[in-house]
Amino acid sequence: MCGIVGYIGEADVKEILLNGLEKLEYRGYDSAGIAVLNKEGVVVFKEKGRIADLRDVVDEEVDAKLGIGHTRWATHGVPNQLNAHPHQSTTKRFTLVHNGVIENYHLMKKAYLSNVEMASDTDTEVIVQLIEKFSQDGLSTVDALRKTLHLIHGSYALALLDKEDKNTIYVAKNKSPLLVGIGDGFNVVASDAMAMLQVTEQYVELHDQEIVIVQKDSVEIQKLDGTKVKRASYKAELDMSDIEKGTYPHYMLKEMDEQPAVIRKIIQAYQNEQGELTIDQAILDAFHDADRLYIIAAGTSYHGGLIGKEYFEKIAGIPVEVHISSEFGYNMPLLSEKPLFMFLTQSGETADSRQVLVKIKEKGYPTITMTNVPGSTLSREADHTLLLHAGPEIAVASTKAYVAQVAVLMVSASVYAQSQGKTLDFDVVKELGIAANAVQAIVDSKEEMEQIATEFLATTRNAFFIGRNVDFYVSLEGALKLKEISYIQAEGFAGGELKHGTIALIEDGTPIFALATQQAVSLNIRGNVKEVVARGANPCIIAMEGHEEEGDRFVLPKVHELFAPLVAVIPLQLISYYAALHRDCDVDKPRNLAKSVTVE
Repeated sequence: MCGIVGYIGEADVKEILLNGLEKLEYRGYDSAGIAVLNKEGVVVFKEKGRIADLRDVVDEEVDAKLGIGHTRWATHGVPNQLNAHPHQSTTKRFTLVHNGVIENYHLMKKAYLSNVEMASDTDTEVIVQLIEKFSQDGLSTVDALRKTLHLIHGSYALALLDKEDKNTIYVAKNKSPLLVGIGDGFNVVASDAMAMLQVTEQYVELHDQEIVIVQKDSVEIQKLDGTKVKRASYKAELDMSDIEKGTYPHYMLKEMDEQPAVIRKIIQAYQNEQGELTIDQAILDAFHDADRLYIIAAGTSYHGGLIGKEYFEKIAGIPVEVHISSEFGYNMPLLSEKPLFMFLTQSGETADSRQVLVKIKEKGYPTITMTNVPGSTLSREADHTLLLHAGPEIAVASTKAYVAQVAVLMVSASVYAQSQGKTLDFDVVKELGIAANAVQAIVDSKEEMEQIATEFLATTRNAFFIGRNVDFYVSLEGALKLKEISYIQAEGFAGGELKHGTIALIEDGTPIFALATQQAVSLNIRGNVKEVVARGANPCIIAMEGHEEEGDRFVLPKVHELFAPLVAVIPLQLISYYAALHRDCDVDKPRNLAKSVTVE
């Protein structure tokens, strides 16, 4: 559930809402809707598909000065017009848009709404139906909202209309981002400031577990217990690069928050009209003609390539070698008879990779670039391009582009396998959706990630990351994230390798981050943890649900094992971020590093 806008004032609200939703399209979505309130009541327009499809169903003759809008990515319920937001209560008195996930919505339906016939399959509808129930019990709208928020568990950003109150938008927030914009004779609501920069530069930041009563000339913030809060607005003085950051303190934090939307956008980008994943036939032919795939990359992209090796070998049956680009160009190994080269590069300008591409093209071998930047050098010069669709990534430490690489590698390997008549034992679209929801749950757990960073990394000078199988590759990425932005010496190892030398570095209190997401090696990695604990290490075990044991520090939401790298890397990113933040490091621009490495 991806974007919220709202407006109350004197202007015709429809175009303001639609323009605002268009500014939020980068988040990825499968349906959209708006609701406007005028003298006749609430009028709802919603549609599956793009904002352009929504525009086609909006009645231009409806005049209103108050309304809310939403872009949705399906979580609970398939993408269709009924499940699109806004949602209404049974009597249609209340209308609601919501971002987030309500974890106990089934319990709420059973306890309070057993006699209510739901119009959708969403968790969101439970919120609006609860508000109506409690208002029918005699509570005011704000008290009915407050009681509902005390009962529900999960993340939410929501905006509510009451057709009996034509002067107010009721707003609430917990874990999901939401802002109130301040205007002259009007006020707005937005998930991101860029959505409403068209009408105002003044914004009030909302905190978790707050309710806001928004009227055209006033904004009243309350805690859930009813205590009023005074908070000054700030001016969003944004140029184009600032707009990318919105109101986040750092690009990196925003880009980590965008990762669920990135996964969903990749699904959209690689789906055909029938909802099937697809890639260019020319790329499929290149895979088919090759006897070996050579993935060439550097830094974080190299770690993504290691996971890609797992996907192409296990799913597609193509032998894969992964090479560091700066080494490959000057120490080229013996190649197979029909090699295919895939270059992984976030910027598409990486000099180390380009020097390999030039040499490979001279030899006449086919090439594919996987990049986040269409029209970049490696994209232009390779035979084919696979785009990451992650949107601009500004922070030097890559987060969302890495997750995008892993997701696109999975899509590519799976589509090729199916094109060769292989039957997969999992639904790629479904599993990517589950992974996106799991990533959302983790990025919503920032407080716990900060606590882990404080507990394990506040004063340490070094740290180790261990895992087995694909967890080893994720450990390499986790160690890189920590060292590049916090300057803590960090190394990633295959779990069994520590005792072949590196265990000599273990001292009392040395932090060890261990990943346990793979059933086949779960016992092995736990044995490795015991080895280092016996030497005084301070272990932080991050395990997948279903593989967890007592004493594990964090449990990841369960996903298919092949999709675990998409999920397991997220806490390592967040832990690194907070470790750097607490050490007063420049999170977005770590010393000695550049976003795009354009020299060898």
